[in-house]
Amino acid sequence: MSETGAESETKRAVQIRWGVKIPMRDGIRLNATLYLPKESQGPRPAIFTFTPYIADAYHDVGISLAENGYPYLAVDVRGRGNSEGEFEPFFNEGRDGHDIVEWVAMQPYCNGKVATCGISYVGYDQWAMVRESPPHLATIVPSAPCWVGLDYPLRHNVFYSFLARWLLATWGHAIQATTFADEKYWTAEYLRFFESGLPFRKLDEFYGFSSKVFTEWLEHPHQDAYWDQANPWGEKLAQLAFPVLSLTGIYDGDQPGTIEFYREHLKHAGEKARHYLVIGPWDHPGVRTPKAEFMGITCGPASVVDMKKLHREWFAFTMEEGPKPQFLQKSFAYYVMVADKWRYADTLDAATARVDTLYLQSVGNPTHIFQSGRLAAEPAKRAEPDHYVYDPRDLTIPKLESSLTITGAGITDQRLVIASAGRHLVYHTAPFESDTEVSGFFELTVWLAIDQPDTDFAAAIYDIGPDGSSLLMTSQHFRARYREGLRIEKLIDTTEPLRYDFNRFFFVSRRIQEGHRLRLVIGPNHTIHWQKNYNSGRPNAEECMEDARTVTVRLFHDAEHPSALRVPIGRAEDE
Repeated sequence: MSETGAESETKRAVQIRWGVKIPMRDGIRLNATLYLPKESQGPRPAIFTFTPYIADAYHDVGISLAENGYPYLAVDVRGRGNSEGEFEPFFNEGRDGHDIVEWVAMQPYCNGKVATCGISYVGYDQWAMVRESPPHLATIVPSAPCWVGLDYPLRHNVFYSFLARWLLATWGHAIQATTFADEKYWTAEYLRFFESGLPFRKLDEFYGFSSKVFTEWLEHPHQDAYWDQANPWGEKLAQLAFPVLSLTGIYDGDQPGTIEFYREHLKHAGEKARHYLVIGPWDHPGVRTPKAEFMGITCGPASVVDMKKLHREWFAFTMEEGPKPQFLQKSFAYYVMVADKWRYADTLDAATARVDTLYLQSVGNPTHIFQSGRLAAEPAKRAEPDHYVYDPRDLTIPKLESSLTITGAGITDQRLVIASAGRHLVYHTAPFESDTEVSGFFELTVWLAIDQPDTDFAAAIYDIGPDGSSLLMTSQHFRARYREGLRIEKLIDTTEPLRYDFNRFFFVSRRIQEGHRLRLVIGPNHTIHWQKNYNSGRPNAEECMEDARTVTVRLFHDAEHPSALRVPIGRAEDE
């Protein structure tokens, strides 16, 4: 048995080799920074990261792994950093990743086993390699990977405003790290574009650059074969025999991608799938470096997992016959917020013991937190529909949102919800009679009628304390023209109520304390952070302020249209 476990924790001096060139099949050479333990005891499994954010961004990972005996390479993707070629997001990483794996496997410091790790785009490109089946790839550790076309560069068929910022950060060979990190600047700029009323296709031009990638992306406004080619499908996932460790967070923007890879792998590989999934109380960067405080909330000490140690233990376990990391007690690990504890299940869905259905009810129009409707165990027999009005020309809320974001408001800040009174619908449960764990995926079915051919909805669920305190648990937006599926575009041609199934909320795990309530808010997705829908029915990227139409949204909750929220209740402590 090779050096594993406690022995691998012995720190070694590290030697760095700069400008290592890795040849691709088409003659392009990619640049890598190589980290080697100076006192090597022979070939070991080698690990690499394949990044558009420049190899230097993974220096700490290289030092950590090499100090513990593992050869490590931080590799610039094609067209970025010191690598040759042109960067084309998503579509070269599979082939190039295959060639890197096979080249690394032949190096004298490697024993033929190669692994990968990294977050976000760097998590995605590990899955891209699966499409190419490199023979020497022994395991992957994708943190917060996007499933291309599902949660990036558009989520549920709505593009991010963040695209301009990201495309500039990955423009050319250098990294624009300082510009990218300027949150105040970009928040103000998102509002400025929102106020301009320009069509979304002008986003790159508005910010002073031209991107053929952006133009190409806009030609594919929903899931289709173009996006499919970036992701591993069916047969490749069925053939995936090596173990996988997936990491994401409750507030990680790429949680949908992480879970899509997990579900698709298990769906196609079945019992052969050796896939571990960890969902912690983290935002996107927190998946790489967990912190107890983020987004205005504070979690307990158990939330701060030593990710570098977990990675090292995983590599020893999967490639050197070491013990399974103690943290991974079962194949699914999830953190219960408020309770400050990790729980374990055999599968993602096994975290949910049952689902309670709560029906939307109201007396009067519930457009304010102090004039709300109810979430009740029984459906209403007769009721008038609730309604709100959304005018895309009204910039009151986006301006407030920009101001609050710049001043650092987190997910506990209620000023935006309060200011939106009259512009959305609000429903509350009765106070919980005892502490109750909510673990799993909320689902919402609502019967909505609109008087325009399209609009964007947003639904958000909050934990409300007896003192009025609030914490956002999960949310989802929904573009009406995709009511029948993310691959089916169909404008709304009736003013009669239609069923909308919000079944893409993020996974949550939280102890709802005695006396607390759940709050459901439904309204327009009128935010500076997402592509705007002007309700005209034109292609969304082409719409501008001149096309804006005011829409009245009616929400039905009578016997024929039982709008309802389904709440995932976690397992009892002794289960």
